[in-house]
Amino acid sequence: MIEEVRGALDEALKKVAGVVTLDELRVVDSEVLGKRGALAQAKTKLGALAIDDRKTIGQAINEAMGVVSEAVEVRRSALAHDEVNARIVGERIDLTEVLGRPTRGHPHLVTQAWDRLEDVFMGLGFQIAEGPEVETDFYNFEALNMPRSHPARSGFDTLFTDYRQVIANAGDESADADHESSVLLRTHTSPVQIRVMQSVEPPIYMIMPGRVFRRDTPDATHMPVFHQIEGLVIDRNITMAHLAGTISAFTKAFFGGDFTSRLRPNYFPFTEPSAEFDIQRPDGTWIELGGCGMVHPNVLRAGGLDPEEWSGFAFGFGIDRMARERHGIDDIRDMYSNDIRFIEQF
Repeated sequence: MIEEVRGALDEALKKVAGVVTLDELRVVDSEVLGKRGALAQAKTKLGALAIDDRKTIGQAINEAMGVVSEAVEVRRSALAHDEVNARIVGERIDLTEVLGRPTRGHPHLVTQAWDRLEDVFMGLGFQIAEGPEVETDFYNFEALNMPRSHPARSGFDTLFTDYRQVIANAGDESADADHESSVLLRTHTSPVQIRVMQSVEPPIYMIMPGRVFRRDTPDATHMPVFHQIEGLVIDRNITMAHLAGTISAFTKAFFGGDFTSRLRPNYFPFTEPSAEFDIQRPDGTWIELGGCGMVHPNVLRAGGLDPEEWSGFAFGFGIDRMARERHGIDDIRDMYSNDIRFIEQF
């Protein structure tokens, strides 16, 4: 009889250990500990045994049922824990937008060009200067040798602010028509050159990157908001040869040793003499990059410098155009469309 109890115990423990779900465990629990289970059936035979044997076998059956009951509870706890974990994994929701994406974000291609231009010019010994995007007429035009009557102003398609409204909001009732056009969104980064000359003692070797604004209709090559970088060198005995050498050094540093540059005569009110500078691709074709020239004496005076003592040169070009040329983009508007399929290419 003892051997029968031991066999029933071993069989019950094997069944409990073999279940893999809580539903299976409920069935096995009923089989091994229920009235029809082997241990329960063994109890029905106790009446036919002698009193001493009945006591010994009965105690063995109770102990076996206790062991099985404890095994069932241990298995139930383990299966419940596994079931909860499986449910958590199965019902988990990823609320992040970037986790699991194949690539991470990166700087915009205009920002990439901006950073690279700064690195190149800093390697040539230049420092970086910045200025306000909302400028006065003086810094944007007059100090750059463009008085109110100058015809060159018409080529800038300027976005003026209502300065009279600004003054009125400040409580000044003396605003007149002249004030209305005296504040504007800068049309180029050249105003920073005047501010640098007024605040920094020569010699000056500075670049001025920044955002500029013009009243242009967006098309494949124009945007009303774009980016420029300008350079200014002020020192004693500066000549056009220094300008040409700087442009050549920049061209090779930025584009590579297979590129060359050239200067072509042109006119700008803030430089004299003035030139356009082009770069030649390895295939022999030329592309116009920007304007340059020797700083006009009137501009030096507006910056508080004596043109008899100091001379210098300036140059400037579009950062957006540099990025467009570098990556072979046909339509500049694509750079600002926020189309992820386009952005991920760069």
